[in-house]
Amino acid sequence: MQEEVFNELAELALKGSGQAIPKSKSYLIEARLAAIARREGFGTMADLVHCLKSRANAVFAAEVAAALVSKDTWFFRDREALQRIVEDVLPKRLKASNTGRLKVWCAGGATGQEAYSLAILLEDELPASLRGAKIDILSTDICKVATEKARTARYGHYEVQKGLSIHRLVKHFTRLETGQWEASDALRSRVSFRQHNLLERADGLGNFDVILCRNVLSGMARPARTQVIESVAKQMMPGGMILMGSGENMFGVTDKLEPAREFRGGWVAAGTANAEASAA
Repeated sequence: MQEEVFNELAELALKGSGQAIPKSKSYLIEARLAAIARREGFGTMADLVHCLKSRANAVFAAEVAAALVSKDTWFFRDREALQRIVEDVLPKRLKASNTGRLKVWCAGGATGQEAYSLAILLEDELPASLRGAKIDILSTDICKVATEKARTARYGHYEVQKGLSIHRLVKHFTRLETGQWEASDALRSRVSFRQHNLLERADGLGNFDVILCRNVLSGMARPARTQVIESVAKQMMPGGMILMGSGENMFGVTDKLEPAREFRGGWVAAGTANAEASAA
C-alpha cells in the first residue's frame, strides 16, 4: 500500500473512531475495507481514498472509519468474568436497587456474541438472588453492519464454534436452511442493539449498573482512550462497575476510576473502592 494512501486511511480511522493503526499493520486496512471496496467497485485502496477526497460524503467516511475497527469477538470470551457478573456483581447491584431493574451495557459489542453470552447465562444459570429481577442488556457498536448482524442474531458455523458448547448451541439456536444458526426468541428478547460511536457522548443511552468495555480501548490512541473511558464512566450508576478485558487497565489513562477491590478487571468511580469493599 502506498504511504500516502495508508496515511489518509490511518488518519480517517484516528479521527473517526480513535483507532491508531501502525504502518506495520497496513494489511489490516486492506482486509477490513475489502468488502466496501468490492461493493463500490474500487480496484485499489488508492481508488477508495480518491473517492473520499474528491467527493465529500460524511456518511461514507464514517462507514469506512467504522469498518476499520476490529470486530474480533466470540461467545463466552473470558467466561469466568461473565459468570462472576451474573453470580456476584448483579446480585449485589440488585440489593442496592429499589426498582428491581438492572441495566448492563456492552460497549463496543461488535456482532453481539458478548451480549448473547450473558443472555445465555441468565437463561441457564440464573442465581436465586436474581429471580424476579428485570435485567436489560444493551450492546452498542460503531459499525452499522455489525450492529445489524447482532440484531438478526444469525451466525455462521465458524462463529458458533468459537466458544459455544454443542449443548448450548442446540438449546439456544436453530439451524436455518442457509446453514446459519439463529438465536432463540428468548435470547433475543433479553438484548437490544444500537449503533453508537464511543467517541460521542453516551448520555442518550441511559445509566448502567455494569458496563463491559472489554478489549475495546487497546487499539486506540491514548487521548481517545481517555476520552472514551471517561465518557463511558459518566453512564455508571452510583456504585456501578466497568469491566475491562484481561490485561487492560486504566492507570495513566484516567484518574476518575480505580480498581474494584473484589473483582479483577473491574473498575469503579475513584474514591469508592474502599466503600464498596466495606459494604460487601
